[in-house]
Amino acid sequence: MTITKDKVVQFHYVLKDADGNLLEDSRKRDEVVAYLHGHDSMLPGIEAALEGRDTGETCSVTLVEPYGPYRADSVQRVPLKHLATKKRPVPGMATVVNTAQGPREVVVLKVGRFNVDVDTNHPYAGKTLSYDIEVTGVRDATEEELAHGHAHGAGGHHH
Repeated sequence: MTITKDKVVQFHYVLKDADGNLLEDSRKRDEVVAYLHGHDSMLPGIEAALEGRDTGETCSVTLVEPYGPYRADSVQRVPLKHLATKKRPVPGMATVVNTAQGPREVVVLKVGRFNVDVDTNHPYAGKTLSYDIEVTGVRDATEEELAHGHAHGAGGHHH
């Protein structure tokens, strides 16, 4: 089945930075990615690279700053109690801060007694990223998935 609008696409990927350093490998985590094609739920460059492909096909795509530019003014001080971690944070640790707008991924810069300084940039902000992708499945979306605007089930959103 060919990837077009309203199809649920499943894929594995290997993500590397501009220097070829491995950042992520979905197979090592045994996690397939699933998304609803044509509904702005995937990085636009990946969605464009997958358009018209079929199950079993592979492709590579390099994206410049897909998570936006790195903003030096995106450091914030937050109370430790707002971190969504049970462990004591350490500089360089990726974690989640609970905000009024929902959870937000951050990187710990400095830890104090009651507060922590965090970088609110996406961990890959300002980077050129290369994805090696293998399409593992393509299917028609269900009416429920179309109504919700995202894929359900393995690799997708669970209700």
